[in-house]
Amino acid sequence: MGAQAGTRIRKAGSPDAATLTDIAHAAKRHWGYTEELIQLWDSDLSVSPAFIEDHFVYCAVDGREILGFYALSREGAVFELEHMWVRPQHLGAGIGTSLFAHTLRTVRSERGTTLRIASDPNAEGFYRRMGARRVGEIPTRPEGRVLPLLVIELGSPAPASCA
Repeated sequence: MGAQAGTRIRKAGSPDAATLTDIAHAAKRHWGYTEELIQLWDSDLSVSPAFIEDHFVYCAVDGREILGFYALSREGAVFELEHMWVRPQHLGAGIGTSLFAHTLRTVRSERGTTLRIASDPNAEGFYRRMGARRVGEIPTRPEGRVLPLLVIELGSPAPASCA
């Protein structure tokens, strides 16, 4: 299913930080996590202006409303999906699919070969439908909890063109 008509994806800016943080918290709450866990994960869910400046961060917007966003970090040709959140009232409308397709285009355009995803267990099915494969688990908080570790291999980057 495609994103809602009128939805576009744009680069996030520092002024978006509080809204992105609110979206991440609301999306996490949607899955029924306790407030104690939300507070434990607060630093992981929060997006600062400095984070936006230092990472690849893009928002799905309809007019002025931010519907969802993603953020990537990178180490060489390996990218890590740091955030991918959609406002709960827009789940199932194709926003996540559009954001993820944009994520893959961004990684490819930056000559990335691999996208790693430490997925919330509730989102693993979405990422697998998008082509990710599970390669393991990584420990997280609280102690004893693990996250599925997923990967999408994008292959070798295209050779740089000679001008």
